[in-house]
Amino acid sequence: MKRFPLALILLFLAPNALAQQTQQAPQHKEITIESLYMGEMAGMMAAPQGMEWSPDGTKVAYIQREKSGEGQALYYFDPATGKSAVLVAAEKLAALKPPTPTKTQDDRQADNRARYGVAAYHWSPDSKSLLFDVMGHLWLYDLQSATGTQLTETEETNVDPKFSPDAKYITFVRDHNLFLRSTGQGHEQQLTKDTDKDILNGEVDWLYEEELGVRSNYFWSPDSTQILFLQSNEKQVPTYPIVDWMTTHPVPDEIKYPKAGDPNPVVRLGVLGLDGKTNWITLTTEPDMYIPRFGWVKPGIAWAMVLNRRQNQQDLYVIDVNSGKSRKVLTETDPVYLELHDGLYFFKSGDRFLWPSWRDGHTHLYLYSLSAKDPLAADAKLVSQVTKGEWEMLSLEGEDEKNGVIYFTSNKDDDRQQQLYSIRLDGSHMTQITKEPGSHTPSMADSTQYYVDRYSSLVKPLRMSLCATNGACNEIFQAPDLAKIYDYEPPQFVDFKAEDGTLLRGVIILPKAGRAMKDGKIPLIMNPYGGPQIQTIRDSMGTVGMFEEYMAKQGIAVLKVDNRGMYNRGRNFAIATYKNLGEIELKDQLASLDQALAKFPQLDAKRLGFWGWSYGASMTLNALTHSNRFKAGVAVAPVSDWHLYDSAYTERYMSLPQDNAAGYDKTSLVKVAGNLSGRLLIVHGTSDDNVHMQNTLQFINALINAGKQFDMQLYPQKTHGIGGPQARMHLYTRIVKQFEDALVK
Repeated sequence: MKRFPLALILLFLAPNALAQQTQQAPQHKEITIESLYMGEMAGMMAAPQGMEWSPDGTKVAYIQREKSGEGQALYYFDPATGKSAVLVAAEKLAALKPPTPTKTQDDRQADNRARYGVAAYHWSPDSKSLLFDVMGHLWLYDLQSATGTQLTETEETNVDPKFSPDAKYITFVRDHNLFLRSTGQGHEQQLTKDTDKDILNGEVDWLYEEELGVRSNYFWSPDSTQILFLQSNEKQVPTYPIVDWMTTHPVPDEIKYPKAGDPNPVVRLGVLGLDGKTNWITLTTEPDMYIPRFGWVKPGIAWAMVLNRRQNQQDLYVIDVNSGKSRKVLTETDPVYLELHDGLYFFKSGDRFLWPSWRDGHTHLYLYSLSAKDPLAADAKLVSQVTKGEWEMLSLEGEDEKNGVIYFTSNKDDDRQQQLYSIRLDGSHMTQITKEPGSHTPSMADSTQYYVDRYSSLVKPLRMSLCATNGACNEIFQAPDLAKIYDYEPPQFVDFKAEDGTLLRGVIILPKAGRAMKDGKIPLIMNPYGGPQIQTIRDSMGTVGMFEEYMAKQGIAVLKVDNRGMYNRGRNFAIATYKNLGEIELKDQLASLDQALAKFPQLDAKRLGFWGWSYGASMTLNALTHSNRFKAGVAVAPVSDWHLYDSAYTERYMSLPQDNAAGYDKTSLVKVAGNLSGRLLIVHGTSDDNVHMQNTLQFINALINAGKQFDMQLYPQKTHGIGGPQARMHLYTRIVKQFEDALVK
């Protein structure tokens, strides 16, 4: 089928309209797929990256590309003045190179480092040096002498490096074991010595990293004498082959990946001395459980959270690491499931902690106390509910223990916004610190005196400011306003109602012109995410991307809606889809569609499209097999049957397969592939280690058996994000063609 080249799209506008647009806004550039994904626009938006506060609170460092475009330098802002200076020059950073070229079969290593926020550098506890992580190879950089020392010279990568609290040692994980090295002169020491590749010591496996939000599985004691770590035994976990098809003789890389109902890693906690001796800790006799969070209360005393397999019970244990004794001091249960939250915080005194819970219907913080003399002597006692109200505590940002004040973000007053607040531990004197409507994402110094504020709104671009908690802000970065550079239609918020009256939040872009317009009517594409743990309709610049603006310039409206089952709208909103993923989500999307068509009569109900990525891709398959209203759809990396996705995520929202066999059967999209309506493009990266290509293959096999035609696009060596400018440009060009053919021609 013939397609229209992107460079010729505007030629379909009337000549007078083109002349009028040029006359009115000669300064505006044209949005093209190339400008979106080949660097022009990304270069405009390049903000400071990797911001990290020094432990002494005197600097906030960041990585910035040099104005010449050659290399990156490490800069810092002085919070007292707001002025910046070079911390490590670009030529110094360029000298820190891996000893050998880092070879990867595909995009997985780079993609995962970016996705999971692997830090490029780490401050030493005394703020006098930096530890650089150059793709898994470590360099220690002394700030006073401006010299770097290479710490690791092996070809193997070294992950999760850390300073000891006294800055005398550096630890890291290599080949599934923990290693120790002095920051002074000295050789590295291997602390754990397991040779079984199924045993991971202090290393975060795929499941814990992706679905439990774990970023580290070992922690130094405050006195630098012990290391608390998680050991994972993955021997019984099934494998999935990731195949690099670009070699003459492909060899599969077998990754450990438990699917719904499969055996999970068997985990236990150990306390490691610097002599390499480990004492193991027994918390529970139940082997089928998770330990998603743990850490130190104070020297000699640790804590750990145990989550049961069904993920509806969280137990908090306090541990005497020297005796190995432990006590369950708090249990949180829910008849459905519990979401993990990073608001758990132990005060340095060791006798109080903050506990996040949605027990009253919204996520809030609760203050508990322990026995000061013996934390294991009794159960934790509830002191107060610190935050409360019909809104969500989103993140705990800072703790001023001396004055009994904490800092947190919430969506109070508008569930689409995020603001920074302070509050006393007794729940009094709640004060809003950030004021401008929109979304504020703070990064606070340990002292809580200063914070970096990342701010944007639906129509205001990213702005970064260095602020005093009780004072003024100094702007340190302002992204250009793309609305002044590119001619596009601004998005607008729109609200809908679910069939039960629940408020649904949405955003829409309505073009006023474009070649897709016919007789005053414009086609509409729905583009939801739809799944748990995520909120997409927010008062921030990221809610609508420039690709959606590009589509609007072609005369195609775009609608995004957050359905029930998504996050940050309270417990009842989140659990609405429990054990039945897909049905209520689609009902909410279709109800919103009907209301949008009624509210905006210029929308063409006969020219509708639907597309999404990941869960949004599953929503696309759902929409095109359970409705005949959409002429075309694009599904990028969909889950087609929940039996094929990982255990932790799937079982949280669908329960175990043996406990919900009917639900798994009912929600299988493979089983209803024969009902496909409309033209489908299905897309997958062949190295996707998150949503396996198996999902797409099983779905298209069912389409073939049902005699259904479809379009398919594979991306060799690409992971779940299908990254890289060339791949992204190719993908989005292909998406445009799909909707052009179905909705425009």
